[in-house]
Amino acid sequence: MVDVPPPFIPGAFVGAAHHYRLRVYFEDTDLSGIVYHANYLRYMERARSDMLRIAGIDQRAAMEAGEGAWAVTDLAIKYVRPAKLDDDLLVVSTVEAVRGASVIIAQRILRGQDELTNGRVTAAFLSPEGRPRRQPAGWASRFTAIMNGETIPC
Repeated sequence: MVDVPPPFIPGAFVGAAHHYRLRVYFEDTDLSGIVYHANYLRYMERARSDMLRIAGIDQRAAMEAGEGAWAVTDLAIKYVRPAKLDDDLLVVSTVEAVRGASVIIAQRILRGQDELTNGRVTAAFLSPEGRPRRQPAGWASRFTAIMNGETIPC
């Protein structure tokens, strides 16, 4: 009998916040063992993608159906403390605002209780031609439910 690994455990919602855990690997760091600045953005992107997936927002299906796709239109990030090789990190994401064609998500990267990085991302839903388009109504209601800490309608 072959041992089967446990299923992949994605992030999870804790109230209105999505929690996504990760570990810092050698490939994430520079020669001094400090996380390279662009990797914080990758960590945040992974967490946002996981949050959307858990919320039932199928980005791939929307793209394949020709409806459109999300694009980051504004990003602010502040580096507070460095993450280091082998650190266990937690990315906490919260929906701050839901608009017709966009959503604003605040994110923090923590090591234990210490905040390492915080950022705010505005993502707009764009048509296949690259023009802003209303996000699907079901998606807006899911974002609003997340923002209010309600059970996510899937």
